[in-house]
Amino acid sequence: MSQTKPIVSSYNEWDPLEEVIVGTMEGASVPPWHVTLKATMPENHWDFYKKNGGKLFPAEQIKAAQLELDNLAHILEQEGVIVRRPDPVDFNRPYSTPDWKSEGGLYSAMPRDVLLVIGENIIEAPMPWRSRHHEVNSFRPLIKEYFNKGAKWSAAPKPQLLDELYDYNYQEGSGNDPVNYVINDFEPVFDAADFTKCGKDIFVLKSHVTNDAGIKWLQQHIGDDYTIHKIDCNDRHPMHIDTTFVPLAPGKLLIHPDRMNKIPEMFKSWDIMKAPAPVMPDSQVLYMSSKWLTMNTFMIDSERILVEKNEKPTIEALKKFGMKPIPCSFYNFNTFGGGFHCATLDIRRTGELKSYF
Repeated sequence: MSQTKPIVSSYNEWDPLEEVIVGTMEGASVPPWHVTLKATMPENHWDFYKKNGGKLFPAEQIKAAQLELDNLAHILEQEGVIVRRPDPVDFNRPYSTPDWKSEGGLYSAMPRDVLLVIGENIIEAPMPWRSRHHEVNSFRPLIKEYFNKGAKWSAAPKPQLLDELYDYNYQEGSGNDPVNYVINDFEPVFDAADFTKCGKDIFVLKSHVTNDAGIKWLQQHIGDDYTIHKIDCNDRHPMHIDTTFVPLAPGKLLIHPDRMNKIPEMFKSWDIMKAPAPVMPDSQVLYMSSKWLTMNTFMIDSERILVEKNEKPTIEALKKFGMKPIPCSFYNFNTFGGGFHCATLDIRRTGELKSYF
């Protein structure tokens, strides 16, 4: 008798993809101003958050980004992948706990931030932004469906997000000084997008949204089958690993040309590609990120890779690196702080747990 195939199963970033969640821009709201935005968002947009927090993003920008997401979903389906989408949620509503109030939420655009799939486990991340406290709700119908079909479903302890977690006197710092993180270890918090999987080895970026307590919680939760390694990153605004350190396939690593202080010794036998400089025009609005979202690619298998169609230098470099780029327009989605990896969550890939080192 053959064993039933698990509904959720993903051990790395490159095994052949069978099912994926793609986000939605519907109901996207500007997050209310908070010190966590000061530490991570481009300074030229701080006034935008202060004036518009709790309101919907401009309708024409939402529409343009949604069209690109829908096209991404179509491309993935053409490549033979099952595509699932979250339920639309209106994030333009205030909510509160006994200790704080938020004038609104954010969006359901980035499943990679909210959920972490490790093996047959789907894990809800304890995100530190108060505006993202209930973001997982739009994905809950899908999670419950996977659970009912046998998936292992867990959630990190729901964080209180009290003032004690945050450094309200946060200043960026300069020179060779250590990074001043806007969060401390008051409680475990992390965004799932700060982790990337290479089989038995998982790599993490400690950041303004992921603390040591969160990393410790995840290691203890997933157990001895996996080892989590912190990478050393030269970035004053660290938030999410997938524009800095991107394993593409066994033996192939994509890195930011300036941010990697030290590549982990275990990658010494791998081929390493430094990402070409982005060619995104300066006119492109980027509320939440730099142009290096060009690194935020997504592997369908160990060769097929989704890349922004206008980033010709990156496409050509990836071809020389042995990849098969699939061009797709995504600049309008980039406006909201994510790329292909952010907009997707691989639910099931073929393959099994093993070591690549």
